[in-house]
Amino acid sequence: MRTIDWIPADDAEREPGRGFIRLVDQTLLPDSLVELDIHDLDVLVDAIQRLAVRGAPALGVAGALGVALAAQNLPADLARQAIAELREARPTAVNLAYGVDTALAALERGGALAALEAALRVRDADIAACVAMAERGTDALTRLIPDRAALTVLTICNTGALAAVEHGTALGVVAKLHRDGRLVRAIACETRPLLQGARLTAWELGRMGASYDVIVDSAAAITLARGGVDAVLVGADRIAANGDTANKIGTFAVALAAARAGVPFLVVAPETTIDPATPNGDAIEIEDRGGAEVRFFRGVRVTPPDATALNPAFDVTPADLITAIVTDARVIDVVAGDTPASDTPAARPVAAETTE
Repeated sequence: MRTIDWIPADDAEREPGRGFIRLVDQTLLPDSLVELDIHDLDVLVDAIQRLAVRGAPALGVAGALGVALAAQNLPADLARQAIAELREARPTAVNLAYGVDTALAALERGGALAALEAALRVRDADIAACVAMAERGTDALTRLIPDRAALTVLTICNTGALAAVEHGTALGVVAKLHRDGRLVRAIACETRPLLQGARLTAWELGRMGASYDVIVDSAAAITLARGGVDAVLVGADRIAANGDTANKIGTFAVALAAARAGVPFLVVAPETTIDPATPNGDAIEIEDRGGAEVRFFRGVRVTPPDATALNPAFDVTPADLITAIVTDARVIDVVAGDTPASDTPAARPVAAETTE
């Protein structure tokens, strides 16, 4: 099963490139596994904004495939307007803009079929990148924690196959630890207010047969302080040039607790999540999703009727709280002073192993 993919239309042989987007509706998990067929760009934008599809890598693929969908279904002027709206659907996640821009550049050079070909390359690159990150991530953990063959790891939000096309980023590393017989237990923070950890990460861990616990977000600090966690693995929605990292709200608090407990804190994300144009975390736009998600859960009000709420979807973890950033091309040793913009052996991409 793929979280998101392009499905060729029945008449694609007569009209090459025609098709639609199929994606898992993550709002219905873990109760129901339902796939949506997306034929219109406004439906895709809605799916992105209501988190039917989410996760930085998956959003990049959605953005690229969305350009292909617009190009085949809309006149050029309407397509451009719709594509611009798609690009801004989730402002914090840089991969969405990356996917849109990549396919849009191909559209302008070579038309609708070129846009689809570029989008499919974005999809395939994500699959390869996740495999590479799992390898680099497990190797990095071996170097950081050489005295423990098997590990207990803590994570927040969902960074598994549901956040990508097939494998995932941080949870992809957890999955490889499990396959290699090196995972003692995974601890998943519930991830308020929409419970991506309790609903999605727990569902993925259960499907892979891994041992796991779900904890409330506010229990992460005491869990780390008690010494039962060997490493923290998180994803990212945007990584600034200096290494500051935007991720799901609550990640900053986990990083603070990990630093206090002396537990390695690893960010796992593809190279495409690094934004060289963003100098530091202060320059990252933080999406506010409105108070309804805090005041209500699945249609049930959980606050007094007149309560107001703040709902930042992300926070920024400063680079000085991060041990390493693991991408598909390199491991950036942040503790040693390297940054995504560094030109040092530890931070420089390995050309022979890149996915592009």
